[in-house]
Amino acid sequence: MMEWIQANAVLVGVIAVLVLAALALLLRRGKPLPPPREYHDVLSEGAAPALRNSALIDAPPAAAITPPPVLAEAPELPADEGDDLTRIKGLGPKIHTALRALGVTRYAQIAAWTEADVAKIDAQLGAFAGRATRDNWIEQAQLLAGGDTEAYEAKFGKL
Repeated sequence: MMEWIQANAVLVGVIAVLVLAALALLLRRGKPLPPPREYHDVLSEGAAPALRNSALIDAPPAAAITPPPVLAEAPELPADEGDDLTRIKGLGPKIHTALRALGVTRYAQIAAWTEADVAKIDAQLGAFAGRATRDNWIEQAQLLAGGDTEAYEAKFGKL
């Protein structure tokens, strides 16, 4: 038996570790885990003075960071009020809702946007910022507002 154990020492070691891990889990069962500690709490206790002085720790705590403004639900408009902005490529239902909440309901409004207007709208679109420029919303809206479906489809594809 001793010869077998010596010949299979690695296997015996792995089995021993697995048995100890299972035993530890069984003994731990039923005891709640301690609540997680925030990273900045650990540092404020002096656990890592070298890290406390680093540039990463100088950032404000998570509670001090203000999230971007949440866009309100779009106001209900009568069926005849406003254009179907989702016909613009790259402008889906979520962005449509966000734009309606900002008062943008017509192709003509988007067609008349300046660079300053695009920057102002981008600031309100959060994760969708940059889409107006990247997807050429202004050019698409100009064609749709003018009713030039043929030119629109030639440049941007089928509606």
